[in-house]
Amino acid sequence: MKADKGYVEAEIAEGTDLVAEISRLKKEKNAVVLAHYYTLPEIQDVADFIGDSLALAQIAEKLDADIIVMCGVHFMGETVKILCPDKKVLVPDMNAGCSLADSCPAPELQKFIEEHPGHTVVSYVNTTAAVKALTDIVVTSGNALKVIESLPKDAKIIFGPDRNLGNYINSQTGRQMLLWDGACHVHEQFSLEGILDLKKAHPEAKVLVHPECPAPVRLVADKVGSTAVLLKWAEESPYQQFIVATESGIIHEMKRRCPDKTFIPAPPEGSTCGCNDCAFMKLNSLRKLYLTLLYELPEVTVDPSIIDRARRPIERMLAIS
Repeated sequence: MKADKGYVEAEIAEGTDLVAEISRLKKEKNAVVLAHYYTLPEIQDVADFIGDSLALAQIAEKLDADIIVMCGVHFMGETVKILCPDKKVLVPDMNAGCSLADSCPAPELQKFIEEHPGHTVVSYVNTTAAVKALTDIVVTSGNALKVIESLPKDAKIIFGPDRNLGNYINSQTGRQMLLWDGACHVHEQFSLEGILDLKKAHPEAKVLVHPECPAPVRLVADKVGSTAVLLKWAEESPYQQFIVATESGIIHEMKRRCPDKTFIPAPPEGSTCGCNDCAFMKLNSLRKLYLTLLYELPEVTVDPSIIDRARRPIERMLAIS
């Protein structure tokens, strides 16, 4: 067995039923598997809970488990560890990073904060533990509007790292938040022309758009919202067809909840296929999840001095949510 590549490598006997073995190990080790909507369908199907970042954070805080496996990206594992420091937190692959989190290194944010004193620092959950430790309050795409509107109207705010989400909040609230110049590589790549072409081909379809998308894409949306918001809207609305401009992993849950409705993934620039996926999320596989549970590796660790400072802005967010 080796784990030096950021995930466990080991032989698995031919014919092993990975789904059955994952279920057995969860019971044997009092382990819970959390999965983000953007992971592969087979990961979502074996998870105990699936959700967006906000829902998974709220769930993690209340779990009575010895081991929590976070199938998502690395910062999500860190968030679980911050909220559950006494738990063993595992991720199937440490290489599952986040382009948005990478766009905001903590030392650079620290310098930016020092250059703009007197600002309340609001950070998206898609950030490292070190960035959260520099933050006054954390937000997700699902609660960002509510959190920002809870702050005084005259508050000076630094918002990062997603400039598109920050721009959307500014447009909805009339705020003039100072935005960090970061973005999600998946949501940045959606093709406005491709969406409009799909709309011509499917004139009855409603367009669902994540707020991490650029403004031109948001302008053609029938509904802008987090993955959870888009999922709920599709489920509860009377419409039958939807063009989905967020990571295509969410479509698995949309189809599960609404088997009689049609969901069409929006294409990225330069492509006519709906293949705008997060490669990091897709690093989570059944094989890696099984080996992670079996060997209890890789384990997420966060410096104790950072945990205390990073927990406060997350708990402040959870209290508002």
